[in-house]
Amino acid sequence: MTAPEPTIVATSGGHRAGGRTMVAFDALVHHAVELSGAHGRRPRVLYVGTAIGDAEHFTARMTEAARVAGFDLTPLHLFPMPNVEDIEETVLAQDVVWVMGGSVANLLAVWRVHGVDRVMRRAWEAGVVLSGVSAGSLCWFRGGATDSFGPELRPITNALDFLPYGNGVHYDVDPGRRPLIHRLVADGTLPTAHCTDDGVGLVYRGTELAEAVTEVPGKGAYVVVRDGDTAAEERIEPRALPGLPR
Repeated sequence: MTAPEPTIVATSGGHRAGGRTMVAFDALVHHAVELSGAHGRRPRVLYVGTAIGDAEHFTARMTEAARVAGFDLTPLHLFPMPNVEDIEETVLAQDVVWVMGGSVANLLAVWRVHGVDRVMRRAWEAGVVLSGVSAGSLCWFRGGATDSFGPELRPITNALDFLPYGNGVHYDVDPGRRPLIHRLVADGTLPTAHCTDDGVGLVYRGTELAEAVTEVPGKGAYVVVRDGDTAAEERIEPRALPGLPR
């Protein structure tokens, strides 16, 4: 089964410390799986770690997290070469794609070399739920604020543009992100931006924002719009996702 329409879950969360594992999937990942319509069998989840250079230790942690969650996890590696014969066939066979955080600039460059950007669009249109955290959120939008180029945050404007908005991640924990997003929207570098505190995700049906959801109480989502030469921000109260055993 696939989602009934193109679906993206863009987040600043999805991971937590596990009981017997280093990492466990939190409610945002489980929500992405639920939206995929995968029922009556083990959900198929593709883990994409391009943004952290396909770090093997984190692939191992994601594999353990998937085992505990009851998912069948397939890692897509692009370093030093693709680890699968047919990237498109592999991606289209999944219920959910989960993209890890890291360098969104490096992710975009490597995906484009291997045609993964085109494959992801076909998967999205086919009903595979696209999702991820941090860089794995930013990549689906037109752009946002990133530390890909160094410790000082800078704009990125050449992301995949599946969603025609800017994106702000880690909005409440990195003090530089909110003012930079406001400046980028105010001067027209970015269009209207959708932003998430840590633990919050945004669900898109097609290109429309359907709802905000959270795995952490008290956190928020935000829409930043241009207002003359400045930016105005509106908070969206996210729906709390059902708790998971910890």
